[in-house]
Amino acid sequence: MKITKVWLNETDDNCIVCGMCESIAPSVFEVGDQMAVIEGADYDGNADAIIEAVDSCPVSVIGIEKED
Repeated sequence: MKITKVWLNETDDNCIVCGMCESIAPSVFEVGDQMAVIEGADYDGNADAIIEAVDSCPVSVIGIEKED
């Protein structure tokens, strides 16, 4: 599986800025006043951590696009 895109689903503005994603995948997610996906992050090299961050997000606001 290859992850081709990662984003914050901001339509509902539900991110609670808990920092869970950053603690799991710090080279992909950055949490300050709000969560952001780091531009140019290596999705392939961090695929397992990205999936774990998506599954661990308490408000399910991280979106990913996968390619088999």
